[in-house]
Amino acid sequence: MKLATYKDGSRDGQLVVVSRDLSTAHYATGIAGKLQQVLDDWNFLAPQLEDLYTSLKQGKSRHAFPFDPAQCMAPLPRAYQWADGSAYLNHVELVRAARNSEVPSSFYTDPLMYQGGSDDFIGPCDSVVCASEAFGIDFEAEIAVITGDVPMQTSADEAIEGVRLVMLANDVSLRNLIPNELAKGFGFLQSKPATAFSPVAVTPDELGEAWQGGRVHLTLQSTWNGRKVGMCEAGPEMSFHFGQLIAHICKTRNVRAGTIVGSGTVSNKSVEVNGQPEWPKGYSCIAEKRAIETILDGQPSTEFMKYGDTIRIEMKGLNGESLFGAIEQEIVPLER
Repeated sequence: MKLATYKDGSRDGQLVVVSRDLSTAHYATGIAGKLQQVLDDWNFLAPQLEDLYTSLKQGKSRHAFPFDPAQCMAPLPRAYQWADGSAYLNHVELVRAARNSEVPSSFYTDPLMYQGGSDDFIGPCDSVVCASEAFGIDFEAEIAVITGDVPMQTSADEAIEGVRLVMLANDVSLRNLIPNELAKGFGFLQSKPATAFSPVAVTPDELGEAWQGGRVHLTLQSTWNGRKVGMCEAGPEMSFHFGQLIAHICKTRNVRAGTIVGSGTVSNKSVEVNGQPEWPKGYSCIAEKRAIETILDGQPSTEFMKYGDTIRIEMKGLNGESLFGAIEQEIVPLER
């Protein structure tokens, strides 16, 4: 099934069930008002929502209305936890190669992860507000999952069963603030503003055969200022699957229902053409493009995002239909 949260003036919005083709929706008021309620009591409430979803698919829902992504908040507007990994090691390798830094061997066995702010997510069509272009504004196209309860010390294979919903993310980064923060040795804070998520979150069964081994085997599309810059394959080169990312968190603690776990920037390796590396799949963040330029030309030439720039992030199924709806955002200045 597919779920979304509509804006209603409150912090947590109103849960809606969305049709498979994203054309219609139905309020879930009689079952649950908020997505967190469903995650807290999944085994009881999810089947009821599934029944409503089936009625919607069959056109039998009398109170359905046209679905409008612009009315959506993030599917889970605020979460108990937002932990973002870096599961595509090609991205790490490129960024480090651009600054002549080796990737530590531990990165290949132990996932990188940071804990982001989860109190202020933004909707898929909400503007990205930034106080200064000088911060180095970048998009990051990712996949994310929302979990149920996963006990401490759960294995990676078992942790996959804790995935309740899958969605897309734009994990906005302020690249020019990152070096000073990392130099302190305590990780990201100011350089990671509010994250945006796709209009709908879907249960893994909606992905069919594309959901295999805790990975989504489909193409993630990134379109910057109307130009398609990324057509990255999300499945094969995901070094750590979502079960491994969740197990990484619960090594020393329980993971509770409503935790959001991100994949990190989706990234694909280069291919060799006439003895030179090329990246035919493009990129899912500007930092990676700049790293490629540095490797090839000795310096980056692509600038970070400016006010008025737009970003669209979307993933389509094998039938060509949008699975999650699109993240469509504009970069705007802070109005003081």
